[in-house]
Amino acid sequence: MIVLTILLLLLVEAHAMAQLDRLRRSQALEQALPVETPMVLIPGGPFEMGAAGTQALEDERPLHRVMLDPFMMDVSEVTTAQYGAFLSATGRAAPWLWETVSVAQHSDRPVIGVDWHDADAYCRWKGKRLPTEAEWEKAARGVDGRLYPWGNLLPTKEVANFALGARFSYSQVLMPVQSYEAGKSPFGLYQMAGNVGEWVSDWYGANYYERSQETNPSGPENGQFKVLRGGSWSDLPKYLLTYGRFRLPPETRNSYIGFRCVKS
Repeated sequence: MIVLTILLLLLVEAHAMAQLDRLRRSQALEQALPVETPMVLIPGGPFEMGAAGTQALEDERPLHRVMLDPFMMDVSEVTTAQYGAFLSATGRAAPWLWETVSVAQHSDRPVIGVDWHDADAYCRWKGKRLPTEAEWEKAARGVDGRLYPWGNLLPTKEVANFALGARFSYSQVLMPVQSYEAGKSPFGLYQMAGNVGEWVSDWYGANYYERSQETNPSGPENGQFKVLRGGSWSDLPKYLLTYGRFRLPPETRNSYIGFRCVKS
């Protein structure tokens, strides 16, 4: 009888320990889950896209009117913590330089080393999508035609992360995605200039502005390059302009490119 009682006590203790272990694991998982990025409403309506005059590059001209439907945009760039959750859930191959990421140190830094297909897949996994080039530009410059997200003054170290000559590392050249309050766009978006350039959904067309539709343009039907916007931590001020256009093959992975998502 005594032996049976001891066995029952041991079973109860083992069951309790198992429950406690499951609870600890659950709590650890909850603590590891990344914070969701808030989204900001970008109102529908017209804005002036591109630029005019001799200061603008050929593919940035002409200045033209675009009408957009309202949409929601992530207030900041996708972080390493958020992208890590995507990798764990989907088994997708890790980005370039992922082995250098420390979750404890870099969880709030923008993910880099992702190609266009990676960015597109992440946004779809979140029930979102990449912004069109026109959506990105309106979110960055608003409706007053400003040159930079914060206004028309040249960039300084108080408003953007740019023009760093350092060799890449997550700790040394990237800033937390919700940095630079003074550099936010008219809609309150962080780092639409500098930190990392951002993939958008459009194929690149050098003369696309000359023939693009006025309402909700989405770029050429096909192409060789995808468009990037915003400039990065290594770029000079002239590459941080709200209307500046960049192009790279969609398979490109480097330390200058990240992304954010939108939702219709």
